[in-house]
Amino acid sequence: MENASSPFMERLAENTAWMAWTWPTAAFFATIVALLAIFTVLALWRPERARVGVLGIPTTRGDRLFITLLGSAFINLAWLALVGPNLGWALALCLVYALAVFRLV
Repeated sequence: MENASSPFMERLAENTAWMAWTWPTAAFFATIVALLAIFTVLALWRPERARVGVLGIPTTRGDRLFITLLGSAFINLAWLALVGPNLGWALALCLVYALAVFRLV
């Protein structure tokens, strides 16, 4: 039996080889896509009015998700710079940060 890969898949692999996709990278982007899909469904199913939290500005679920993702990126970058490549505890810190943002902001 011949190689089952199609010319499209071979060309795709050649054109994306520079990206260095790994399972953690793919899982990261899949999680972002899943979060965006969940928040879109939530916004359609149960619309939310903006609320004012500790920042003193009105925020919606989507705003809080954006603040969480941005803050988590900075937490991970700081962790890499100060501690090193073991990001397990940084992930736990990001989850605590996300809970705080969604409760307080």
